[in-house]
Amino acid sequence: MIFTAIKFAADAHAGQYRKGTNIPYISHPVNVMKTLCQQGCDEETIAAGILHDVVEDTPVTLEMVEQHFGKRVARLVAGASEQDKITDKHLPEPNWKVRKQRTLNHLEQESDLSVLMISCADKLDNARAILHDYREKGEELWSRFKAGKAEQKWYYSSLAGILVKQGNEHGNPLLKMALELENTVNQIFRS
Repeated sequence: MIFTAIKFAADAHAGQYRKGTNIPYISHPVNVMKTLCQQGCDEETIAAGILHDVVEDTPVTLEMVEQHFGKRVARLVAGASEQDKITDKHLPEPNWKVRKQRTLNHLEQESDLSVLMISCADKLDNARAILHDYREKGEELWSRFKAGKAEQKWYYSSLAGILVKQGNEHGNPLLKMALELENTVNQIFRS
């Protein structure tokens, strides 16, 4: 299932690159997969981690994910996705802050450990990439995002706080990942 998910995601994300880079987008779901594998997650959770952005960022629907990978994987992908981006792709999406606040609210209330693991692995890889690029580019990095440094700090600090709280409730391996996310966010925004 994992190798099928890699091919499915690679095909869905073909031609897409990480924001402001020449790095093929598929590297992100593969990094999420690697983190989930290292944390000992089950095959369906890992597959959903690989597929976590296909419904948000490509023409793939949740129904297609379910058809190829089953109900649980589709449910996990839905749980780790921004709801505004998967419910009706034809409607204009709300502004950045509204979407991010909804994500934070969702994660605060989420009880499915697999969804939390996927979300944390996703945010951790994003934070690692931001830290790397920030060290290379400095303040100009923030121009590639829809929201600036102050908004990104609010979002990532809030994410880390929520995921650490969830990690305290669920224990390791979620707590270990959430603490790494918190440390990475602190390194990005310490100035």
